[in-house]
Parts: sequence; C-alpha cells; structure tokens
Amino acid sequence: MRKAEVNRKTNETEITLSLNLDGSGRYNIDTGIKFFDHMLESLTRHGLFDITLKAVGDNEHHIVEDVGIAFGEAFNKALGDKRGIRRFGFSITPMDDVLILTAVDLSGRIYCVNGVRFRKKMIEDLSSEMILHFIESFVAESRMNFHAKVLDGANDHHKAEALFKSLALSLRAACFVREGGGIPSTKGIL
Repeated sequence: MRKAEVNRKTNETEITLSLNLDGSGRYNIDTGIKFFDHMLESLTRHGLFDITLKAVGDNEHHIVEDVGIAFGEAFNKALGDKRGIRRFGFSITPMDDVLILTAVDLSGRIYCVNGVRFRKKMIEDLSSEMILHFIESFVAESRMNFHAKVLDGANDHHKAEALFKSLALSLRAACFVREGGGIPSTKGIL
C-alpha cells in the first residue's frame, strides 16, 4: 500500500497527518475550521484516500497553508517513485449551478493555474482566498502540475466544493496503477 505520515511542527502550527492513497475514502479530520474540514473530507472521500489529520495553530492562514504543505508532502511520499501510475488525471465535475474542470500531471514539475475565483471574502468560516492558497501549497509540495477552470456557475460554496471534488477525481485517476508498471515518462524518472 502507498502510505505516508507527516508530522509538521513550527512556531505557528502543529500538524499530524497520515495518508493512504489506496484507501476507501475514510477520514478523521480536525483543523478547527469547519468548512475547510468539509472540503478536505470531500477530497478524501471522492479520491478514495484514507486520511487522519489533526491541525492546530495560531491563525487560519497558518493552519490552511501548513495543512497544504503537509498533505502535499505526504501525497508525494506515498507515491514513491511513481512506478506504474497513470500520471495524468482530469475531471469535469458539476455541483448544482457550477461546472469545474481540473487536470493534474504528477510529473514532479510544479505548476499551478487555478482559474477558480470567488465573489465573497468568506465561505462559511473560511476565507475564500485560503482555498486558493491551500491548492497552491498542496500543488507545490506534491510536485505536480495542476489546472482548474470554472466552466459555469456562480455560487461560491458550490465552486469550492466542486473544486475539491474535481481535484479528488483527477488525483484518483492520476494515481491509478496501470498494468505493465514502468515509469510513465520517456525520461525514465518523474
């Protein structure tokens, strides 16, 4: 099984995280930010990842950023040498009025193009800018290429939820282990 554990302790946060990429969508998540917990639960449920996460910190920004860093680090560790993975994944995901496209390449090259923008400053108890910051932190630490675009819709809650669900489905597809098992690159490494 592809698993990883990360313990991150700084002067601002303390995070413990365990991740199983070959799970069934089970989670135990507590960041102290309810809407953020809900988004992470959606990501793990729809990605079929198992995650245990406990995060405490001095403010929302530091918690969300450091969870992104820890989750990305765990994701990259759990992938190992990436032997046999599909590497690429994409999803077009509806959530009521919203339709979101996400695509990932687990290439080891970091690039983040997130075209999802929010009208409101807050979505429930989470600053909307922190959703984008989590994605950037996660993408950087997991060393992937990520693109997201809103194809339709306006409701900010639905945009956020569709973004996390679509990311989950894209990651699930990219993590899928193919028959034949080599490194999915002409370079021979990812």
